[in-house]
Amino acid sequence: MKLIEIDPRKLRDNPENPRRTTAGPEADALLLANVQAVGILQPPTARERDGEVVLIAGHRRRDVAIKAKLKSIHVLIREDGDDVVAGADGVRAFAENMVRANMNPVDQWRAVEALVSEDWTPEAISTAMNMSVRRVNVLRHMTHILPAMLTQMARGDMPTEQQLRTIGLASAEEQASVWKSQKPKRNERANWHMISHGLDKRRVSFTLAKFGAAETEAFGIVWEDDLFAPGDTDPRFTTQADAFLQAQRSWLEANLPEGGVMVGMDEYHRPQLPPRAQQLYSSRPGPNDTVGYYVNHRTFEVDTVLFRMPEPVQRRASTGGGTGEDDVAPKAVRPDLTQKGEAMVGDLRTEALHTAFAEAEIGDDALIGLLVLALAGKNVSVRSGAHGNDIGSGERGSLAASITEGGVLTADPATLRTAARGMLRQALSCRVGFSSSGRAARVAGIAVDADAWLPTTATEEFLGNLSKAAIERTATATGVVPRNTGKATRAAIVEQLKGRTFLHPLVCFDFTDAERRQAEADRAREAERTALRRGGHAADEDDAGDEEGMENPEHLLDGDEGEGPETGVMPPPGEVGAPTAHAV
Repeated sequence: MKLIEIDPRKLRDNPENPRRTTAGPEADALLLANVQAVGILQPPTARERDGEVVLIAGHRRRDVAIKAKLKSIHVLIREDGDDVVAGADGVRAFAENMVRANMNPVDQWRAVEALVSEDWTPEAISTAMNMSVRRVNVLRHMTHILPAMLTQMARGDMPTEQQLRTIGLASAEEQASVWKSQKPKRNERANWHMISHGLDKRRVSFTLAKFGAAETEAFGIVWEDDLFAPGDTDPRFTTQADAFLQAQRSWLEANLPEGGVMVGMDEYHRPQLPPRAQQLYSSRPGPNDTVGYYVNHRTFEVDTVLFRMPEPVQRRASTGGGTGEDDVAPKAVRPDLTQKGEAMVGDLRTEALHTAFAEAEIGDDALIGLLVLALAGKNVSVRSGAHGNDIGSGERGSLAASITEGGVLTADPATLRTAARGMLRQALSCRVGFSSSGRAARVAGIAVDADAWLPTTATEEFLGNLSKAAIERTATATGVVPRNTGKATRAAIVEQLKGRTFLHPLVCFDFTDAERRQAEADRAREAERTALRRGGHAADEDDAGDEEGMENPEHLLDGDEGEGPETGVMPPPGEVGAPTAHAV
């Protein structure tokens, strides 16, 4: 065996080369960049046959050497007598392509840091390794990770990129504290989900800030850089959520549009309207409408809400000599659930649904179905003709970026599943208001058994929102004798169900009989409209649809009759099914 130096153009192909399929342009570009930066580290192997040098292994190295315009390279020449086993050249060529392993990300980070210590810049490293500068910075971000966690990762137990980001952004003290409680046993994998969950902080993106440098300084906001942020977005963020909200609110007060009013948010994160105000869902305000501005505590954005104050009611004078009883409107029947109760149900369902998306066992087929279902939600707006800006905006943009690094959709099943679950949490909601997904979220909740994540409703807080008739039916269904007052009945129910999980039918995701009948009626009406349009009455139907959809143009997407966001149709008295109660 000898080492020679030869023009790479003089090396001939191995007629029995096991690699017949090209490695791909990206892999070839990576090898070319590496050869141009540091040369060929491992010489190809060859044999001399009939006056020519024929390669055994190293065809790609020869090809990129020619592309790099190298005049000569070193080649290891195998000679007769070197091998004691027949067919050794074929084994070597096969092994060169098979017996190899990619470097662990931790080892990659250590190699990058070694190059940095030798005065290599991130740009130079990215050129030599044909990787993005962002990828180099992401690897360097491992400097902030606890050494014990790095040791675990070096064993091949790697978290997802999102989990790695959360861990790397936490302080060393926080990492040490969480690792102490979540440290895996010997030869076991770490629970990176729980570790990242324990270190997760609310991070507010700089792009959401309406305020400027004056408010930033006044409220002491410090911006940090997120090295994991997509390359086309501003990487700055802050964990000072309260200070951000105050600065955002201060800016809004100083820049409130003419005619607009400031409104707050209630405990369920809904805009707090003036008493008796009616919330509207049209896209533009009318002459008698008011635009309310508020800082959304969930999204940290400045949002608006349209509402209208009712006109003063003039009492109609009594005619004749009677008592005037005929002039008094009959007292409205109180619904089973108050508006506050409806909002509470929406919040409970949404939290349970989102938890189920994060933790429930969901098959891939079901996951695809849920994603399709999510796109049918009333709160989802799909914009076509975008110019690439959407992929970098907000949380949905971050989820998309987590599976499209370098502009290529990842093939890693775990990363795709994590992103899919996150996207479902972003899209589907049961909350009352413009963010409601309507029936789509209820169907999704049934599919993932989100009832299992609902908290007990045997509490004064929830039962206090039921009407007297509804609380009496609930008492009967749970084996409690109704008391003289609603308060006493509620207390008896709470005592009866103490220590058990009780799910009221009005909270469960499954539809009541009344809701199913309502859905069938909605579908029948929509089918009738469609038939009329096809029968030549399209003009009249369009006019009627324009008037009906003024305040909620998207209602037909869910088969509703223009009531606005779903408020939970309550069944009539006597139709509430037996409440579900089971021991925890």
